[in-house]
Amino acid sequence: MSSPRRRIETDVMKLMSDYEVTLVHDNTPTCRQEFYVRFKGPAETPFEGGLWKVHVELPDQYPYKSPSIGFVNRIFHPNIDELSGSVCLDVINQTWSPMYDMINIFEVFLPQLLRYPNPTDPLNGEAAALLMREPKNYETKVKEYVVKYASKEAADDAGAESEDDDDMSSVGSFDEDDEDEPAGQMDDV
Repeated sequence: MSSPRRRIETDVMKLMSDYEVTLVHDNTPTCRQEFYVRFKGPAETPFEGGLWKVHVELPDQYPYKSPSIGFVNRIFHPNIDELSGSVCLDVINQTWSPMYDMINIFEVFLPQLLRYPNPTDPLNGEAAALLMREPKNYETKVKEYVVKYASKEAADDAGAESEDDDDMSSVGSFDEDDEDEPAGQMDDV
């Protein structure tokens, strides 16, 4: 019988072989349960060329309970809250199974979400409305966000002011003062 701790170790190590993973070091045994993953936008989508920092927190009951994930740098998508980075995805929120692992999230679930947004179940009403009414303008706005918020520099800087916070809800939040600053110009703390 394998322990949840061993499963966490295995899944994180598998993820590290294909993705850049940054562990949150807090000098506790749970440090492998919270980390950041660099996620690239899928090819042949308006998200192509984008690089996002995704915050992952694994519950103690993982893999029986789903991980908590959120985009740290901004993304324009109907099923992702623009400011908090929260993701609305059934497979993570309701239909998670212990058969899934972290690789599934980054190789299947998130690329599928970006490729096939669901505007009928939005976290970002503006993105959903634009996608339904003016798909070309939606695609243009997604690409603008990729350029402005999803460069390597933006991903490097994303969340810098809140990485030391234990409060996950603040990860990925931006102060209103930062909104008009170009990517890479955020104040580092």
